[in-house]
Amino acid sequence: MLAAIAVVLGLGAIPAHAEPNTGSGTGSTQPAIVLPSSVQSPDGSFIEKVEAKDARNVRLYIHSAAMNSTIPVDVLRPTDTSVPRPTLYLLNGAGGGQDDATWKRNTDAMEFLSDKNVNVVNVIGGHWSFYADWIAPDPVLGTNKWVTFFTEELPPLIDTALGTNGVNAIAGLSMAGTSVLNFEIAKPGLYRSVAVYSGIAQTSDPIGQRMIKVTVETYGGGDTRNMWGPSDGPLWAANDPILNAEKLRGPNLFVSTGNGIPGVYDQPGGKFRLEKPEDNAQTVAVGAAIEAGVNWSTHNLQNRLDQLGIPATFVYRDSGTHSWGYWQEDLHTSWPVLAQGLYSAP
Repeated sequence: MLAAIAVVLGLGAIPAHAEPNTGSGTGSTQPAIVLPSSVQSPDGSFIEKVEAKDARNVRLYIHSAAMNSTIPVDVLRPTDTSVPRPTLYLLNGAGGGQDDATWKRNTDAMEFLSDKNVNVVNVIGGHWSFYADWIAPDPVLGTNKWVTFFTEELPPLIDTALGTNGVNAIAGLSMAGTSVLNFEIAKPGLYRSVAVYSGIAQTSDPIGQRMIKVTVETYGGGDTRNMWGPSDGPLWAANDPILNAEKLRGPNLFVSTGNGIPGVYDQPGGKFRLEKPEDNAQTVAVGAAIEAGVNWSTHNLQNRLDQLGIPATFVYRDSGTHSWGYWQEDLHTSWPVLAQGLYSAP
């Protein structure tokens, strides 16, 4: 899992007495964002501040009671808000949106989703954490209670502030691919569709543990013992999507991966490359190894779901390393599965 992340937009603050914004799409009027004093989740989390770039792009600052910290959340509003709309939670990878490797910077995701009449929610934070509920604060990575944030704190605030219809889907790449499966396992039914792009689907076997430790410890500088305890402890199995796959019964599932063989988006200086051309060979080699491991894990997930009779859409690309060009394609390919949950009757 490679780093991923975001640049802060230059936004203007909406004062506490803000008037409604006028929508620019279908002629509908964007409702006012409900302000902090009237929006709280059950545990006391709240919207601390609201900033807007325009009528459709909003940044919410969410104070998480579980983490006692404030998390920036970027929102793309639907073109037409004349009726309540569903919500797609779109997660970045290992960098958590705090670096330059993000959906917004490196793909056409926001343009692709801009005409879908869906609220797109992109959280900025959680780097190297696997978006887990850690058992202890970490000296480097701090306090992490991300399962609580994504399943208990954030959704009621989004639903109330944006006037959604309460229907959700979620998609994540790389590190977040593990997380979105575990969110659904933690709170079945919260998401009507779940999409995983190049995510590791097993956490408790030696290979899966090694991939996770490289992400958290080698890249992030954290200590996985503060996340799930010792390697032979029960929390590694409790957070293993394959071992807990029965709880994935229900949502529309989409899972995609490459095979580690360099392809069209792995050429030096290409559109989706983040490294300098002279560093391409080394970066592609790392991405190839990661994607080969992801491919192995994805086949194991498919085998387990097949054993349980749980339907899912699996896409195995015939080339591709762990990089953004493939994830842009995967988002487009997964849209019918995501839409099935967002727009179809339950």
